[in-house]
Amino acid sequence: MQTLVLVAKKDKPEAAELAARIRERYPALEVLGDRLLAHTLGWQKVDDRELAARADLVVVLGGDGTLIHAARLLDGSPKPILGVNLGSLGFMTEIPVDGLFSALDDVLAGRFKVDSRMKLTCRLIREGKVVVQDEVLNDVVINKGALARIADHEVSIEDVPIATYKADGVILSTPTGSTAYALSAGGPIVHPSVDCTVLAPICSHALTHRPIIVPADRTIRVALRSETADTFLTLDGQTGHSLRCEDIIEVVRSPNRVSLVRNPRVGYFTILRQKLHWGER
Repeated sequence: MQTLVLVAKKDKPEAAELAARIRERYPALEVLGDRLLAHTLGWQKVDDRELAARADLVVVLGGDGTLIHAARLLDGSPKPILGVNLGSLGFMTEIPVDGLFSALDDVLAGRFKVDSRMKLTCRLIREGKVVVQDEVLNDVVINKGALARIADHEVSIEDVPIATYKADGVILSTPTGSTAYALSAGGPIVHPSVDCTVLAPICSHALTHRPIIVPADRTIRVALRSETADTFLTLDGQTGHSLRCEDIIEVVRSPNRVSLVRNPRVGYFTILRQKLHWGER
């Protein structure tokens, strides 16, 4: 590996300090920062597309939100991501701060394994035209604003009608995102090695509407069938798009995946037990 790209949590001085230490520790490597980090430390500024092309390894200094930002920066590139946990939960950023340099040494020496995480491709179709197309690592969320009424969400899978959810919204989640918003909406926890999509209504008006798990290769369509203002499509919590009546959101597994460097000292279920405090309450 010749080039490290560092993506740091904004407004986190500790992240910038760690970034400076990484560059100092590995003088033989090219160490680049995302735009905000480069500005903070006075490093060379490189645009996102070039960072993705030049990176051999992406090091995330932050929490899961920062890691999602890094995955979006890579824009489908399979370059490995090493997540260092400076956040509050850290389901994906598995490396503790005190294990950063030993983990980096192992990765640079080729002693590492990765988890391959599926992504979803999302298309927003309006009047027969695709007006938004993007990929997510966590989730696609259709949700109302503070003053909007519940909406009718007509859901089909491979053109087979499933139900019309009268609800505050709908979540379409990857297994990685199953421990995020979908979990709060009553969805299941799905091991990231299982390729599927979690379909979870948000506060459905019908008690029979429960989250379901759909094979990842099936196309799920959600059509907004009611006139309701202030309804939005949110992708990975990073970008938002205003929705109109009769808009269609189409979701299916992406051909691209995200490669996360594993922490060999901790397994997925250990992380769940620690982060969700299983057995403690």
